Amino acid sequence: MSLFRLPLRALACAAAALLAATAAAQEPIRVGSFLAVTGPAAFLGDPEQKTLEMQIEKINAEGGVLGRKLQLVAYDSGGDAEKARTFVKRLIEQDKVDVIVGGSTTGETMAAVPLVEAAGLPFVSLAGAVVIVEPVKKWVFKTPHTDRMACEKIFVDMKARGFTKAALISGSGGFDKSMRGECLKVAGNYGITIVADETYGAADTDMTAQLTKIKGSGAQAVLNAGFGQGPAIVTRNFKQVGVGLPLYQSHGVASKEYIKLSGDAAEGVRLPAAALLVADILPAGDAQKPVVTAYRNAYEARYKSDVSTFGGHAYDGLMLYVNAVKAAGSTDKAKVRDALEATKAYVGTGGVVNMSATDHMGLDLSAFRLLEIKGGTWALVK
Repeated sequence: MSLFRLPLRALACAAAALLAATAAAQEPIRVGSFLAVTGPAAFLGDPEQKTLEMQIEKINAEGGVLGRKLQLVAYDSGGDAEKARTFVKRLIEQDKVDVIVGGSTTGETMAAVPLVEAAGLPFVSLAGAVVIVEPVKKWVFKTPHTDRMACEKIFVDMKARGFTKAALISGSGGFDKSMRGECLKVAGNYGITIVADETYGAADTDMTAQLTKIKGSGAQAVLNAGFGQGPAIVTRNFKQVGVGLPLYQSHGVASKEYIKLSGDAAEGVRLPAAALLVADILPAGDAQKPVVTAYRNAYEARYKSDVSTFGGHAYDGLMLYVNAVKAAGSTDKAKVRDALEATKAYVGTGGVVNMSATDHMGLDLSAFRLLEIKGGTWALVK
C-alpha cells in the first residue's frame, strides 16, 4: 500500500498547489488611492477619482490585466496630510494593495513617501512639486510636470518677449512654496531678475495690497505660483488694481474652473499646461492627439463636465502601472517597480514619458504647451 501512497500524496499536493495558483490568479489586482475628493483641493481629487473609476471599469470590461480584474480601493483625504498618512498605512497594512496611484497634493504625497518606501510598494504620485522625485526615491514616481519645469517654460516665454524683470506672488501651500523656490533658483538662467516677491495666505480673499506693491516694483511681467482658489482671486484683483502687465499662472490652474472663477479678468493670462486642454487644436500629426482626444471624449461623455489635466494625471498614473505589470508579466512589486523605471516612449496625456534610474517622471519641457486664455477658452501660444 505504501507504494501507492507516495504518488497519491504527490498528486494531492500538486492539486492543492494548482488550486492555490488558480485562486491567486483570480484575485483582483488592488489599486490603492488617496485623493482630495472633497475640500479646497477637490478640483484636483474629484476628476482624478472619476478617471480612475472610469478607466478601471474599461480595463476590466476588456478582460483585465494578466487575466485579472483591477479593484480600486480609494479614500478621500480632503487634501489633509495627516489623513493621507493614515489612509496610506491602511492601504498597505489592511487593504494589501499592489500599488498606490494618488496623492492629489504635494503635502499628502510627501506624507506618504516614507511609508511606501519602507513597505517596498510602487507609488505613482499625482502631485506637482519637484521634491517628490528629486532626489530619486526607489519606489516613488510621478506623472505631472514639475514646478521647476513650469518656471522654466514661463521664463523661456518671458525672455522671448524681451522681459528681464519679473515679480512673483505665491500662496502658502506646499506646491506654492516649492514653485516659488524653484522659480527663484532658475530665473537667472533665463536673464530674468525677480524685482518683487509677495505672498498670500490660504484663507486670504483679497490680494490688492500685494499687487499694488508689485505694480510699483518696475516689473515687466508677473508670475503667480499657486493653485486652488488663490490664483483666481489674484487674477481678479490684478484687473481691479490695474497692474497692466502680462500675468502668468502655473500649471496648477490648468482647468476650465480657473477661467470660470476668474471671469473676464483671465483674458490674456498665459500658463504652461498639458496637451489635454487643447486636444482639438493640436496638429493632426501630434503624437498625443489620439490619446488626449480619446480620454477627453470618454470623460466628458460619462461625467458631463469639462476634462482637466488633473484627471489626465490619474489616467497616466494608472496606465503606467498597467503597462509595467504587463511588461513584468507579474504583479510582483519589485518587478513592477523595475518595469516602471524602465518605461520608454509611453505617450500619455501629460507628454511622452521616458523614465530612468535617475528620472522617475520622464518628461522634458516639450511636454508642456504654453497656453493663453482668449475669449474665455484656451489658445496655443505659437
